Amino acid sequence: MNVIRKTAGLLVLACPLMLTAQAAPAAAKAAEAPAAYQPIPLLDKSIMDTQADPCADFYQYACGNWSKQHPIPADSPESDQFYNLEQVNTQVLHKILESAAVNDSSRDAIHQKIGDYYASCMDETAVNEKSAAALKREVERIDALRSKAELPALLAHLQLINVGAFLSFSSQQDFTDATKEIAVASQSGLGLPEKDYYFRAGEKDDEIRQQYVAHIAKILSLLGTPEAQAKSDAAAIMKLETALAKVSLDITAQREPHNIYHMKPPAELQTLTPGFDWAAFFQATGAPRFTEVNVAELDFFPGMAQVIQDTDLSTIKAYLRWQLVTAMPGTMLPRALDEENFDFFGRKLAGQPEQRARWKRCVTITDRNLPEALGRVYVEHNFSGQSKEKALAVIHDIEVSMAADIDSLDWMSAETKVKAREKLHLIANKIGYPEKWRDYSSLNIVRGDAFGNGLRAVEFESHRQLAKIGQPVNRDEWFMSPPTVNAYYDPSMNNINFPAGVLQPAFFDAAASDALNYGHAGAVIGHEITHGFDDQGRQFDGYGNLKDWWTKDDAARFEEKSDCTVKEYAAFKVGDTNLNGKLTLGENTADNGGMRIAWMAFLSRIARENAALDTKTAAGFTPRQEFFLAFTQNWCSEWRPELERLVATTDPHSPSRFRANGVLVNMPEFGQAFGCKVGQPMRPAKTCRVW
Repeated sequence: MNVIRKTAGLLVLACPLMLTAQAAPAAAKAAEAPAAYQPIPLLDKSIMDTQADPCADFYQYACGNWSKQHPIPADSPESDQFYNLEQVNTQVLHKILESAAVNDSSRDAIHQKIGDYYASCMDETAVNEKSAAALKREVERIDALRSKAELPALLAHLQLINVGAFLSFSSQQDFTDATKEIAVASQSGLGLPEKDYYFRAGEKDDEIRQQYVAHIAKILSLLGTPEAQAKSDAAAIMKLETALAKVSLDITAQREPHNIYHMKPPAELQTLTPGFDWAAFFQATGAPRFTEVNVAELDFFPGMAQVIQDTDLSTIKAYLRWQLVTAMPGTMLPRALDEENFDFFGRKLAGQPEQRARWKRCVTITDRNLPEALGRVYVEHNFSGQSKEKALAVIHDIEVSMAADIDSLDWMSAETKVKAREKLHLIANKIGYPEKWRDYSSLNIVRGDAFGNGLRAVEFESHRQLAKIGQPVNRDEWFMSPPTVNAYYDPSMNNINFPAGVLQPAFFDAAASDALNYGHAGAVIGHEITHGFDDQGRQFDGYGNLKDWWTKDDAARFEEKSDCTVKEYAAFKVGDTNLNGKLTLGENTADNGGMRIAWMAFLSRIARENAALDTKTAAGFTPRQEFFLAFTQNWCSEWRPELERLVATTDPHSPSRFRANGVLVNMPEFGQAFGCKVGQPMRPAKTCRVW
């Protein structure tokens, strides 16, 4: 689940599975019965290890039996609360799509599109027969490249079908004028998860690079390149990508908005990259005319131009063939390519033993490529107005608590507090689904043409994004589909977004107690609101503009307090890998601050209702204790070692155990609720706090 999206500036709740390409099994049929996943209750005593000392390791106490109750499935690198609810939603979507896939002339346009897209994906025989020829046409387009002068037009075509070779080009909300959409060119072109994978020393890193080069060679061989040439090309591609990685901005530096915002006239971008015809590239994308473009990573583009200049044309062609295949969803590819992609990205990189059943993957790709078509039907089946009303009530309580938290800060001046409250009051709350659904009438979905449907769907979205350039920002747009089990804050929009998919047990239940809802969903809501005031979000004002609204002294005090959090999390280890405290600072700040304001909102709610805080419930815990149990059980999980290492080195979110214990050690209120004494592991004398 999700990382910060540079062009949209999103800050999300949970980290995604890092599977660049997820492949299908050798055969799957529509009639295959899914596993019967059930929603998990908001307080699940069966996953607790009550023999553990809550003052020594609360995560173990709250989640110690998770792996016994929810072992990692063979088709996943993890098992956690998000995964479980995703499977529940996948089952709901599966039923919707199986029904929509019945070839009935009475279907409306939405059901026809989602049904035929899914049915085409599920027809593996047709995919294997047709996709090889369709893929060959794309490969032949690459092979027809006669000179580097023709490269910009070819890269533009590849951009439109979601192949990010060398660079990425799209639209984004302007950082300094949040009312408009602008063009953005940014770095791209790496096949490994992040630039440090090309340079980091160590036995495991060496092994991954060797496996990666072997994987590239196998892909090229499957595309028809003779084996010896494929190995030679793979080595050359690794050299090319390593050179690109060297000039790429690292993921930690990308978190600083000023590092990825450099408005330039196209002529100046052309000067940065001699030999690359940007006018030809822009024209071939079909983008509207523009007078400025955000050259996101300013130092990357001269380096990119040099890499192109230094690389022979045959290697560039091999690289583009490789990039083409690795960008394609496995459901669109012939079986051998599909399985080879999974073997590296799924099995070797993330530790996932088996491919997911094809029906699961076809559900996922339909949701990805037709998000508001399938999402519209999902909402009709699976989201009640009661859930939306209750969620808005909780959000309001937490916003009130955030205002009180700002007022109580002893390190912030009155001047900055006024600006902070102004920003808080301008945060827009989006719950469930868009007010206006996306129009897919111009997208042609043809039954039996999975590869063509996939290309047309991504081209539809590419053109939709490019058409935004020069237009006013649509503040009603969503960047997650309604069934998504996640949430996000967008600093340029200054809004929080909670899809219908996440507003279900075990995260939310309109009928559950306040202790459980504020501990689960309340902490999530608080997390997203606090993102507006973390090290990245605080740089944007209430209208979404990158604007410094802090006094110099307040900014310095913020940095000092943030440094405590950086050092605290940098001391946590996954295997032999320490967390990156700077990379994870924003998410850790949001986790800590969000939990505190959720706690404040819970106490206020209890006070208004004159409810007891210290009387044990039927579950055997006080409401105070249930609040902290609910929060911690958000993060109950088991991950395969490969995924843990991948997340620890590439993801802005801390691994689950530290998202729980790392917050609770900074809350004396937790220690008081469970009788922990100062000096015990879960109640240290020194704590960190920003918000």
